[in-house]
Amino acid sequence: MTTIHITPASAPKLAPQIRLHFDEARQRWALLAPERVLVPDEIAVEILRLCDGEATVDVIAETLAARFQAPLTEVRNDVIEMLQGLVDKGMLVA
Repeated sequence: MTTIHITPASAPKLAPQIRLHFDEARQRWALLAPERVLVPDEIAVEILRLCDGEATVDVIAETLAARFQAPLTEVRNDVIEMLQGLVDKGMLVA
């Protein structure tokens, strides 16, 4: 099995069997996978909504750093760490 490593040049997207879904009844976002449900926090949702397979991690980090007026290096590191965890769980591809 090939291990995917998220880098600033990676362009992540949800794996084919994964959906980001807004649950109207509970008023929260959920990451739906076969036999699994993850409930991401608000920042994770912001990151996941930018993961379209075209935007690179650098572009995602720049977008979020500007939106939240946060240091770019810190945002990039946090984005890479979060996305790597989801890649390792098979929920994202890059």
